[in-house]
Amino acid sequence: MFLTISTTGTPERPATDLGFLLHKHPDKAQAFSTSHGTAHVFYPEASAEHCTVALLLEVDPVALVRRGKGKGRGGAPDAALAQYVNDRPYAASSLLAVALSTVFKSALRGACPALPERAAAALPLRIEIPALPARGGAELVRKLFEPLGWASVRAEPVALDERFPEWGDSRYVRLVLTGELRLADALRHLYVLLPVLDDAKHYWVAPDEVDKLLRAGEGWLAGHPEQKLITSRYLSRRWGLTRQAMERLELVRLAAADDLEIEDVDNAVDETTDTEDRPVPLAEQRRDAILEALRTAGAARVLDLGCGQGQLVQALLKDVRFTDIVGVDVSVRALTVAARRLRLERMGERQAGRVTLLQGSLTYTDKRLQGYDAAVLSEVIEHLDLPRLPALEYAVFGSARPGTVIVTTPNVEYNVRWETLPAGHVRHGDHRFEWTRGEFRAWARGAARRHGYGVEFLPVGPDDPEVGPPTQMAVFSRDRAPGPAPEDGTTAVPRGDATATAAAAAAETTPTHAKEEKAA
Repeated sequence: MFLTISTTGTPERPATDLGFLLHKHPDKAQAFSTSHGTAHVFYPEASAEHCTVALLLEVDPVALVRRGKGKGRGGAPDAALAQYVNDRPYAASSLLAVALSTVFKSALRGACPALPERAAAALPLRIEIPALPARGGAELVRKLFEPLGWASVRAEPVALDERFPEWGDSRYVRLVLTGELRLADALRHLYVLLPVLDDAKHYWVAPDEVDKLLRAGEGWLAGHPEQKLITSRYLSRRWGLTRQAMERLELVRLAAADDLEIEDVDNAVDETTDTEDRPVPLAEQRRDAILEALRTAGAARVLDLGCGQGQLVQALLKDVRFTDIVGVDVSVRALTVAARRLRLERMGERQAGRVTLLQGSLTYTDKRLQGYDAAVLSEVIEHLDLPRLPALEYAVFGSARPGTVIVTTPNVEYNVRWETLPAGHVRHGDHRFEWTRGEFRAWARGAARRHGYGVEFLPVGPDDPEVGPPTQMAVFSRDRAPGPAPEDGTTAVPRGDATATAAAAAAETTPTHAKEEKAA
């Protein structure tokens, strides 16, 4: 990957001032290590009249594959050869943009203590990139750069093969920019627009990329006619981040139009008087309660049984105290969505080593699930037919036997508080049952007694004095003595007869309304 920046000068203002502005001495060839290779900075020409600096980025394809798990631009992930044979080492991309921000970090900020007036002034610049991917062609290149004040934007298409002109042009162009601009502005244009033209990034786009975009786009992006395209492509078409960036850019535009500070425009809410908090979603409250229970138990190796799309696994990964996280689900489709949510393909080796996704049924014993500190069954049991619940109970409490088991399930009594839920209906069409607080406690105490656990009950969400919380949670622990005999009249089940135990458990856990219907 190659890029050159040239300028001209006079004896009074020598072109070699470029070295001061870039903080790189013209008489030295320097090398800088990056996460994907080595960046070299050298000056092919350095005189008072003319000075050129070159940035050469040597990409290590093997390191790139290892860090990115083979994903991203350059080939399909399943094509092993395409991971190593592609255009990444040669064509300008987000790799070159990152190298620019690493090697010329101070110049991007416009900082130059030695020559502050030169850093603040426009320079005659010529920038050349021999191979630039342009998804949208030379016309899009001109649309992106011409509104930024460049006097000349030359985007010459590169032929697929000069020996076979009938093959036409490739998606690459040779870009030459000339004009008088501040060096910092020119570098910021490149930092943003190189990955935009390539329409890909070699790394996962996190929310902090919005701040990076706005910093690099300060002074020019808010008024750019292709603002939406630039923002969308830069943020890898992550619509939530794109919307956030567009809203902030609109504030910048409005503030500039009225010659105001952004804070003076975005002042519709008086923070000194607005004390009303937005309600926290029940799912988030449930995850927080589970995480707190796991921390209290001192768990490090955790099973998420019935992990679904991986929301809890994602939350567990954010806390370094959870060193081994296993998500289990019977649905291959759900596990695929979870892997995509977690970005397993782009995850670093150390982080990826903390998480495993397994396909399996929770109603069958599985030796892979033995030896863990804790297991979580979050909103799982209500999706099972009641006759299958004893099998799940034995697979978790009898076979896997983690030190702590956390079970959450809806409280059917709270359903009367949901205005949009018709009377007599469960919260989700796939729920086979929903328990009252008494029914849940009867099952939990029975399961704890049958398998040698203690159990305590915690509310999740607002604890209504009449109908209780929306979600009920039981925390089972093997290091605590079994709890006192249940107050609801349930009887202990003799051990040793798995069939009798399962049948008795099913009888104990049949919801009250179901028993009444059966009697009728």
